[in-house]
Amino acid sequence: MCAHILVAEDDLRQATVIRRYLEHEGHTVVIVHDGGSAIDEARRHRPDLLVLDVMMPVVDGLQVCRVLRRESELAILMLTARNTEDDLLRGLGLGADDFMTKPYSVRELMARIRTLLRRARRTAEVEAEPAEETVLQVGALTMDAARHEVRLGARRIELTAGEFRLLSVMLAAPDRVFTRRQLLTHTRGANAFVTERTIDVHILNLRKKIEPVPRRPAYLLTVVGVGYKLTDGSGTADGPDSFRAEPRGER
Repeated sequence: MCAHILVAEDDLRQATVIRRYLEHEGHTVVIVHDGGSAIDEARRHRPDLLVLDVMMPVVDGLQVCRVLRRESELAILMLTARNTEDDLLRGLGLGADDFMTKPYSVRELMARIRTLLRRARRTAEVEAEPAEETVLQVGALTMDAARHEVRLGARRIELTAGEFRLLSVMLAAPDRVFTRRQLLTHTRGANAFVTERTIDVHILNLRKKIEPVPRRPAYLLTVVGVGYKLTDGSGTADGPDSFRAEPRGER
């Protein structure tokens, strides 16, 4: 599974280590040390995957992710030295596919890169096949998989790749209650290294985009102690349903 990988990392030592491991696995690697160069390189050579440090000079990693996600579905794995949820929430909200906090295990980083490359390759193979008319609808919410388009009534909803995958799973089984682990397995694969917190972030961002009142959702409902379900929008959750830690129960 040889790929063209762009690494945007201003720490020369870490960039060298990442390059050595990636080249050992047969990948072609380009290293840049600031965000502006990352944007230029990604536009010129269209890599298969971007390993992107958040804290970089000229243009930070979050802005790089924002710019490139508007232009393509490039797989993006973000790295941060700040062990806070702020970067996680913002990075995933901007469309990053995965997130790691420094210091990290290089072996785990390589495993996550392999997972992202496999998913990107599967997506490319599906897109190369003749498109089938696959339209899912629950209430006023409609998804056209062939056109990669989501609408709420007449209004088009712009989703990141992760949000689209998650919503497609739930649209295919309305009113079914999914645990976070089940949603991770459906959208990221059984061997994904991302945490269940990722699902909470995607649900939060989806609610901001499709719910009339995000804190009182009508479509994406929380089932306390279990997970989430998608309904036709005719009901409303009991009380505010903001992003918070909840009892998880069995998964």
